[in-house]
Amino acid sequence: MPEALNLAQMQEQTLQLEQQSKLKHRQTILESIRTAGTLFGEGFRAFVTDWDKVTATVAGLTLLAVGVYSAKNATAVAGRYVEARLGKPSLVRETSRISVLDALRHPVQQVSRRLLSRPQDALEGVVLSPSLEARVRDIAIATRNTKKNKSLYRNVLMHGPPGTGKTLFAKKLALHSGMDYAIMTGGDVAPMGREGVTAMHKVFDWANTSRRGLLLFVDEADAFLRKRATEKISEDLRAALNAFLHRTGQHSSKFMLVLASNQPEQFDWAINDRIDELVCFHLPQREERERLVRMYFDKYVLKPATEGKQRLKLAQFDYSRKCSEVAQLTEGMSGREIAQLAVAWQAMAYASEDGVLTEAMMDARVQDAIQQHQQKMQWLTSEGPRAQTGEPTPC
Repeated sequence: MPEALNLAQMQEQTLQLEQQSKLKHRQTILESIRTAGTLFGEGFRAFVTDWDKVTATVAGLTLLAVGVYSAKNATAVAGRYVEARLGKPSLVRETSRISVLDALRHPVQQVSRRLLSRPQDALEGVVLSPSLEARVRDIAIATRNTKKNKSLYRNVLMHGPPGTGKTLFAKKLALHSGMDYAIMTGGDVAPMGREGVTAMHKVFDWANTSRRGLLLFVDEADAFLRKRATEKISEDLRAALNAFLHRTGQHSSKFMLVLASNQPEQFDWAINDRIDELVCFHLPQREERERLVRMYFDKYVLKPATEGKQRLKLAQFDYSRKCSEVAQLTEGMSGREIAQLAVAWQAMAYASEDGVLTEAMMDARVQDAIQQHQQKMQWLTSEGPRAQTGEPTPC
């Protein structure tokens, strides 16, 4: 019994010692918390009452925030600038502008190309009626002087049947004025969907970095610059149109906007409001057709035959008389169709056994071209109203 009592007393004493130890540990923690709180409170109170420290801290935090924000935005701006400088946008199909990447890849070729380039006659290789030639020559002179004086370029709409020289004149106009040109087509915008807006902004960001001035030629512009009020266009295409309108709301000293369309009546009114010059390109008349026939006959047949560099020869007949006859027979054809006819003459000679182009072979190809042209015209007239068939609007 005494031993059992001693064991119970020892256990009770051990339990009391453990409880006392836990109590002291708890009191130590509480005391540490009170001390830390007191020190923090006194430090905070001293900090708040010291306005110099408060001001310095606030200024430091503000500068830090501004630095982070500025660095982030500067990186984005620099990224857009580098992107605009390095290569052409995806919507641009063709350009005479030399990018930084092109210059790095082919430095000698690109430098030579720029040094050897020279201002050209705006109507070199372009055959138009006398009245239209006078009109576009005035535009060319005004554009060149605008660049020299670093003034604001005027926007031009060229409309009329396809193949009448609109794209060719736009290129010549840029070279005549000492500018670069870039060609995009309206039909490429709709397939881009939601990316159309971003792509549109990239085109104008890129155009605004041009040092020589850029002639931005939009072919088939009516494919996406359509009436928003009446035409059924997708939301993505509408957004791309709005982006285009936003970037062309004011005239620019960096780029000149030139639109080409076969159906200008389909333009949104806001587009019409941005046009300064309306120029109608007609189908070539008898005199212009003869000039075209002679020019393309010389380019694709006569020169290759006389230079002897190709497997092509000409039989003996009156070339001048034949060109006049062809001009008479090709009424209603465009300049592009006449150029295709001359290429067909060349191909027929290549296909012959001896490579000789005869008068009879030329006549055969002319008759084929006339029948093909008549077939195209029948397709246009048999498919309904002009607005549905895409028939060019007359000037």
